[in-house]
Amino acid sequence: MKILRKKILINDGKFSNTSEYETVLNNIEEAIFAIENPKGSGAFLLYDKKKGNGVKPIKDAFILKLNELGWKDEKLVVDPNLKKRKIDTTKELSTGKYFGVEWETGNISSSHRAINRLLKGMHEGVLEGGVLVLPSRKMYNYLTDRVGNFKELEPYFEVMSDSTAPGILLIIEIEHDGVRDDIPSIKKGTDGRALI
Repeated sequence: MKILRKKILINDGKFSNTSEYETVLNNIEEAIFAIENPKGSGAFLLYDKKKGNGVKPIKDAFILKLNELGWKDEKLVVDPNLKKRKIDTTKELSTGKYFGVEWETGNISSSHRAINRLLKGMHEGVLEGGVLVLPSRKMYNYLTDRVGNFKELEPYFEVMSDSTAPGILLIIEIEHDGVRDDIPSIKKGTDGRALI
């Protein structure tokens, strides 16, 4: 898996200048780079068919790796103030606040809601910041129809950046390493989890 771009929407320069933020970002990148398909290939390949691969098993592999690094997905969170927010995964920080990550598996409306969830948490002082992970337009072509993607959300970045929320908010654009027609497709739904 590749990271193509990191687009910073909001940065007040406080948390982003700490070593704890560096650890958070390193964890996120490590979890992205750890995703491989087929398992054991050392790469992230998609079955070569338009709209031919599911997205949830990819997200599940990412969340599983972050759980191994001490993050908590929405099922593991015990803080009631955080649990109700239904953020895909969070890391508790030394400040007592959290850092949240959303991984897009829905359509573009879901991407807007994910950004709003993170922004609301920042405004209310629950989150120090957040990241939304989105596929590139090229990757989008091989995934579930109409999944949110970087290019489709990009026209709204200016509006999303127009906020007084404290902390840091960014979007990470990811992309597959290649396509092959001799591998199974990533199943749609949860039944493909074992493939990644």
